[in-house]
Amino acid sequence: MKAYVFPGQGSQFVGMGKELYENSPVAKDLFEKANQILGFRITDLMFEGTMEDLRQTKVTQPAVFLHSVILAKTLGESFQPNMVAGHSLGEFSALVAAGALSFEDGLVLVSKRAMAMQKACEIEPSTMAAVLALDDVKVEEICAGIDGVVVPANYNCPGQLVISGDIPSVEAACEQMLAAGAKRALKLPVGGAFHSPLMEPARIELAEAIEATEFHTPVCPVYQNVDAKPQTDPAVIKANLLKQLTAPVRWTQSVQNMIADGCDTFIEVGPGAVLQGLVKKINKEVVAEVATL
Repeated sequence: MKAYVFPGQGSQFVGMGKELYENSPVAKDLFEKANQILGFRITDLMFEGTMEDLRQTKVTQPAVFLHSVILAKTLGESFQPNMVAGHSLGEFSALVAAGALSFEDGLVLVSKRAMAMQKACEIEPSTMAAVLALDDVKVEEICAGIDGVVVPANYNCPGQLVISGDIPSVEAACEQMLAAGAKRALKLPVGGAFHSPLMEPARIELAEAIEATEFHTPVCPVYQNVDAKPQTDPAVIKANLLKQLTAPVRWTQSVQNMIADGCDTFIEVGPGAVLQGLVKKINKEVVAEVATL
């Protein structure tokens, strides 16, 4: 069985999507439609911009979403997923690819999500840190013992967990994790504490937009970040998406559940190959590859 998986923020690169635009009329039409919906030529920034341009959250999130979704659309008949999942932002790409959301609605939500997250980041200085080679339970324990806001945010693969919170709390947690035997506890170059309670203002802002959007039954189960379980009910999908901004991304658990449900091949759709690497760290036996035009 095949799972198609979609990456999140951080996998962007200069020139992303250009090959799609130049070689597929379907892709070109969708990119131009995206320029109109967003009200600026995101394609110029994706194809010719600088890394600095692409790092702006309002650009990064729609850019990664567009690359992923449009690549999925160009796969045509060969896109036959038994299941899908996306990492953080990638969940929106997965929902569009599986038909639970329209392309237009997905792009509008992603754009609003980016703006809302940017605003939340400006309210309080916050950050994220990657913790390597420390047991998940120990990471959870250390986070729970710190006074400020710091929580596990991304369960990426065994031995790789990302924590998120206010800067002093994240720094204190990193010190304790290193003392507890972590190989590394490294602050990440991100604008804020994604997937933590500090994203509550963004969650409230985005909730209104999600509530007003029509969701459909997807063509296959979507393994969502919040509960790592296969969902097909539009009401449940919507409810989980409402919680996603302040809840952890349970990627390890999602991949393990997909494998338990019969998946033996994972195909990453979008820029980069981050998820391919994580999947192989979660289970060496499965096939993990990257989709190409």
